[in-house]
Amino acid sequence: MAGWRVAERKLPRAWLLPAAVLLATLALAASGGQRRAAACAFLRTPSAYEAEQARTSYLAAIDAAAVDGLFPGDSYFGLPQLMAGTRAARVPAARRVPSTVLKAISWEESTLTMASRATRFESTGPALVSFDCGHGAMQVTTGMTVPLGTGADASARQVNVATHYVYNVARGVAILADKWNQAPALRPIVGTDTGGDPNLIENWYYAVWAYNGFAGPGSSSTNHPLDPLLGAWPRPAYRCDGTQARNRYPYQELVWGCMANPPERFGRKLWTPLPATLPDFSLPQFFGPMSLARWVFPYSGMDLPTAQPAHLDLGAGAPPGFRDRALGAPTLGISSGSVVIRLNGTPQEQRATIRVQNPGTGILTWYASSTDRWIVVDPPAGVALGSDVACAAPDCTREAAVTITVNPTLLPQANLVGTLRITAANGQLSERSVRVEVNANFDVAAPGTGRAY
Repeated sequence: MAGWRVAERKLPRAWLLPAAVLLATLALAASGGQRRAAACAFLRTPSAYEAEQARTSYLAAIDAAAVDGLFPGDSYFGLPQLMAGTRAARVPAARRVPSTVLKAISWEESTLTMASRATRFESTGPALVSFDCGHGAMQVTTGMTVPLGTGADASARQVNVATHYVYNVARGVAILADKWNQAPALRPIVGTDTGGDPNLIENWYYAVWAYNGFAGPGSSSTNHPLDPLLGAWPRPAYRCDGTQARNRYPYQELVWGCMANPPERFGRKLWTPLPATLPDFSLPQFFGPMSLARWVFPYSGMDLPTAQPAHLDLGAGAPPGFRDRALGAPTLGISSGSVVIRLNGTPQEQRATIRVQNPGTGILTWYASSTDRWIVVDPPAGVALGSDVACAAPDCTREAAVTITVNPTLLPQANLVGTLRITAANGQLSERSVRVEVNANFDVAAPGTGRAY
């Protein structure tokens, strides 16, 4: 069901894009107009697709990613091999992450959405980007803080993470698994009495903490449950209903609260409630390792037993055929192979628009780039929808409109031709070129006279 988003959305974990855009703009000015990596992967906000309000597609993607059912074997989007065991003996475990943990994380990070809060469901709009470069449903920050492609452009991986929910979810799950695998070298272990079994939700306590940043005493964004900045323990359980101050809880307690109290849409809970157990700091086996004196890298004195009762969440995976349907077979098309921009013309002639099309299926992710730095495009990346993708919002269009303008301060001469490349990050026919002709000849008066009349 399509609908407006503002009424039901809370802000994500921090203020969104304007701060990042400001930083990028300042960097642009300081560098004489040349882009440099100062704030996030994109200088301007890409566009993204927002799926249905019931979140069915996002939840199915999480279920698939939790069992490595989206991009198996992919070094970036696939689920890495998990390790289990105690500090003294780590052994390979199944490639499986508890899906309920992932759903609660995504809800806390973005309310399970990909685009800005003003974007309608089943439509496209500016991508959801936080001040610290978190992108999309899983608020992926790792790998999204600077452009990683050639020529100071974003890479295809970054485009997919920022614009397509399937890639975003897959990358977020891979990052959480990596946080798990950072133990014991960089993180403590939960499960000293259960062999560090990743099938037990309670054993993900430190990995979930690290997903938001393994910060503790001395940090203004602390997630240490006994840090005085968070107030006294014990705290009332977090209810995940918007009635409690989130900054009074460590991140992992927010996630635990949402697992137990999933939000509802259209009279149905988004997932089955799962009341996972938090460590009880009235017990010495938890209070001792979590004492503030133990907060010393590499945190080897913070290993914990499994909080009881422990809960399994093996997950059933996504519905059959979900991956193929969600990814489709997108194909890149463009509405025109050439444009003319006249800086001495009308406002309409001072810019041009081309449309990126997807005559295939699924969600095409694309990005625009040029070695001619006087060419300016907005958005720099986005999506085009195949005929099988829900596009029910009144203002939804399957094509992506790309506006081309010129930065006259970078023009080497008044009349010239440049090339804009439109590249598919995930589709067939990987690149199309657009010829950009610019005319910047101006009639001028005799020297010393003004033209302001």
